Amino acid sequence: MVIGVLRLELLLYSPGSLKEKRGIVRKILDRCRVRFPVSCAETGLQDVWQRSELGFALVGHKEDSIRATFERLEEEVESSGSAIIAERHVEILHYS
Repeated sequence: MVIGVLRLELLLYSPGSLKEKRGIVRKILDRCRVRFPVSCAETGLQDVWQRSELGFALVGHKEDSIRATFERLEEEVESSGSAIIAERHVEILHYS
């Protein structure tokens, strides 16, 4: 079993308030949940309206497929037009 964890720090383009930020983040997370087999949530920077930290987790059999899914997920986030990825961190855990 292989567990992949992805943390993305995003710079958000247009929010003028925390309420607008929550709407943008919710749309990004909902879109990722529908298109990818991941668990995801906003994991940090909740009180900053221009930035967001999102966490994603995926369990699979092969590290390569997890990394490929994370790459497609990052492309999806950036193609949303709402944010750019400022920082990314991937951790892969192997269990036997």
